[in-house]
Amino acid sequence: MTGLEAAAYTIPTDGPEADGTFAWDATTLVLVQVRAGGQTGTGWTYAPAACAALVADLLGPAVTGTGALDIPAAAAAMAAAVRNTGSTGLAAYAVSAVDCALWDLKARLLGLPLHRLLGAVREQVPVYGSGGFTTYTEQQLCGQLEGWAHGQCIPRVKIKIGQDCGTNEARDLARIRQARGAAGPATELFVDANGAYTAKQAVRVLRAAAEQQVSWFEEPVSSDHLAGLRTVRDAVDADVAAGEYGTGLFYFQRMCAAGAVDCLQADVSRCGGISEWLRIAAVAAAHGLEVSGHCAPHLSVAAAAATPNFRHLEWFHDHVRIENLFFDGTLDPQGGSLRPADRPGNGLVLRGRAAEPYLVGRARTGP
Repeated sequence: MTGLEAAAYTIPTDGPEADGTFAWDATTLVLVQVRAGGQTGTGWTYAPAACAALVADLLGPAVTGTGALDIPAAAAAMAAAVRNTGSTGLAAYAVSAVDCALWDLKARLLGLPLHRLLGAVREQVPVYGSGGFTTYTEQQLCGQLEGWAHGQCIPRVKIKIGQDCGTNEARDLARIRQARGAAGPATELFVDANGAYTAKQAVRVLRAAAEQQVSWFEEPVSSDHLAGLRTVRDAVDADVAAGEYGTGLFYFQRMCAAGAVDCLQADVSRCGGISEWLRIAAVAAAHGLEVSGHCAPHLSVAAAAATPNFRHLEWFHDHVRIENLFFDGTLDPQGGSLRPADRPGNGLVLRGRAAEPYLVGRARTGP
């Protein structure tokens, strides 16, 4: 690997957005490009702009000079480089972006689509439509869900609940009813509380929504509260899911061992990249669990296609919008699944002119 560049871009949302415990009006994408053999590999994470400097200053020197085909060597070098800064949190996001860029580079050097390099087990990756922010009016909520369920024929949709840190259960229940009405009886309905509830409160809310047949309950309590997740899991019919904030293999091992979830979530842009995703999926499989991909759908799709115990991938409103803006070659979820591109690497081409207006920082390692 002969050179690395990291750039941060901040993109305003298309309207006010919030979930049960957080609100935002912009999303920052940190893009990493690595070079070798006349090819460029691209990866990214969604993280604060400071992540770009961490990539260039700490990780770039660690991976520069490693063999472009030897991704385990680069992963080991990055793990050593972040030891003293802490391997979790922002450091893991940075490692994820570089790791994904290295996998894209390797596939391009070999002239292979990334999912073929990894070894595909499926030709299509199931997705679910995800948005339904707590800031949405009923009209906005229903319009979004109808577009996914009936316009694009995506058979699974998810909304945010846990309004005002779990203090407005009446509105949560009303929005679940609205979502069921918009999605229709044949569409799976998922809800995500983003850790807004207590364990028994989460159980009461889902029991009160029983008629709406919610089949997926994401982060009913904080994902760090493993005992609380287990309490909810044991008490409700819906599958309980968590793991989106996980960084590193041992986090996921603890969650699986605690019996905290029915389906383990992992985010390839946070967990350590594709290299770590594959190990996390193996841990999940050893506990009889499937993996669901959290966000960053175009970064995740190849790894999802190569994971035997994979369930579905989040087609998240914000990230879909950004990835469609920044890249040529993005995918279409019509019918409820993505088909990974047959082009080399991840199949994407950065639209530099489209991205440039959102640039907030750039850093480089090497020539």
